[in-house]
Amino acid sequence: MCGIVGYTGPRQAASLLIEGLRRLEYRGYDSAGIAVVNGRGLEVMKAAGKLSALEQQLAGKLPQGTVGIGHTRWATHGAPTTPNAHPHTDQSGDIAVIHNGIIENAGAIRKMLEARGHTFTSETDTEVLVHLVGELYDGSLEEAVAAALRDVDGAYGLAFISEREPGVIVAARKGSPLLVGVGEDEYFIASDASPLLEHTRSVVYLDDGEMAILTPDGYRIRNLETTQIDKPVNQIEWDLATIERGGYSHFMLKEICEQRESVTNTLRGHLLEEEGTSRVTGLNLSDEQLKRIERIVITACGTSWHAGLIGEYMLEEMARIPVEVEYASEFRYRNPVVDERTLVIAISQSGETADTLAAVREAKLRGARTIGLVNVVGSTIAREVDGGIYLHAGPEVGVASTKAFTSQVAALALVSLRIARLRNLSILQGRDFIQHLQALPDKIQQILNRSDEIEQLAERFVRASNALYLGRGVNFPVALEGALKLKEISYIHAEGYPAAEMKHGPIALIDEMMPVVFIAPKDAVYQKILSNMEEVKARGGKVIALVNECDAQVDRLADACIEIPETHELLSPMLTIIPLQLFSYYVAVRRGCNVDQPRNLAKSVTVE
Repeated sequence: MCGIVGYTGPRQAASLLIEGLRRLEYRGYDSAGIAVVNGRGLEVMKAAGKLSALEQQLAGKLPQGTVGIGHTRWATHGAPTTPNAHPHTDQSGDIAVIHNGIIENAGAIRKMLEARGHTFTSETDTEVLVHLVGELYDGSLEEAVAAALRDVDGAYGLAFISEREPGVIVAARKGSPLLVGVGEDEYFIASDASPLLEHTRSVVYLDDGEMAILTPDGYRIRNLETTQIDKPVNQIEWDLATIERGGYSHFMLKEICEQRESVTNTLRGHLLEEEGTSRVTGLNLSDEQLKRIERIVITACGTSWHAGLIGEYMLEEMARIPVEVEYASEFRYRNPVVDERTLVIAISQSGETADTLAAVREAKLRGARTIGLVNVVGSTIAREVDGGIYLHAGPEVGVASTKAFTSQVAALALVSLRIARLRNLSILQGRDFIQHLQALPDKIQQILNRSDEIEQLAERFVRASNALYLGRGVNFPVALEGALKLKEISYIHAEGYPAAEMKHGPIALIDEMMPVVFIAPKDAVYQKILSNMEEVKARGGKVIALVNECDAQVDRLADACIEIPETHELLSPMLTIIPLQLFSYYVAVRRGCNVDQPRNLAKSVTVE
């Protein structure tokens, strides 16, 4: 799992590979490497750590050759060491591979190959795969790869090169994203479009079970048997500038500050104020089909799961329809109760999250209608669901998701409004909800304009080792998400809880060293959460309060207040999360953490 890039064409490959890997650094990784066919054989260079370690090893002396592959690895099988880094080579050293995913039967294959005299230099399943390809090679890399993949179980996005077939890249995909970049007399393979944009906007997305054979003269797509496949060439619409920092210190800060625009883009063209409803034709569900839905299941992971919890509040409150939010990683393993009267909503920023994709496939097998809320056009989930909404939040480079979260909540608001208006929500209520939605971007900007206050607040809590986030109702998921952000990028242990649950255990942790963040807009449970603040204050805890107005009661209880504009109660998470994102960011920066690439994390989780 993480980044793949490959090149074949007239230009020197190594510099293109290094630049491509730099574009893929945002995905998170712990080692990097390249392999180039240099006219005399395969030249493989790799190093543990960041890409800079590989560049130091190369010391400006790049391998010469016009075909090559490069990889950034996020460790699964084997520690993040140089021997475990990709590319790996076969027993002869003639064939090299880079691989995202997991080969589940690698242990059995390793034993078989060891019995045949193979020796291995790493702990990885990937080295086993390339040894198997070398064992099966009989003059055609393409056929050796196809034969090997028919014998392996698991997930993969991979690319092979061989000194025996200069100019050829053989790539294949099953469960891990891969695309072909089509240039002028040159061709690329990559795990996403970011390494390609400087060179081409024309891409071909591979589907599971497909292989791509690239040469300087063209490319072909086939399956693991012999069938050739015609695939459309798609055009990437976003610009290279959108994945640059643009003067910001970090991608995460840039993406937090882009939320006024990203939320606007998610909502654009979907709101019908006069009718008090939303236009979501991409769902591919008629009004009659939506009316027949009896139950909704939202499935997602991580930050997207927290957005789903907010969607549950919206749908049940507005549409009065039963909703369950499932961890995608558990959904397909627990014999879920879904049928043709169930709508399954899958949420994923990348559209490639392995567990969420598996949940979609399981739901479809059971007859449910599926829709996706994804950010990446052409991603696998977007292609496999029955319909959905693109977030149009723009590329999100920082590993810790920020703008995708608010866009996901905005998209859930659109779905909730549409279903609610078909069931029981009046036109006046619909218009009021739309007016609040339309006002959100400006209110987001009001919070961003006060980021200096939040930065000063972060300075006071930078040495904390634990934190508690508390919210009630629709802001309980915000407590979860705020705690997750702090954990992800600052490595401070933090937990999110419903505020009333604090008394059932977590209150034992509270002392004068414990910051406790309350999300407390003036909603139906405002007075209740003030009582919870009293309980924390009585035990010496440090209270940070997110409030609409820092009134006398809050001012007496809170060590610090962050004021947020008022909005519709169900939409308040799109405002309350912004200060928590900024707070996490500023704390992490002051602790010297790698904000954009936090340790052990990957941007797109494409393995189980």
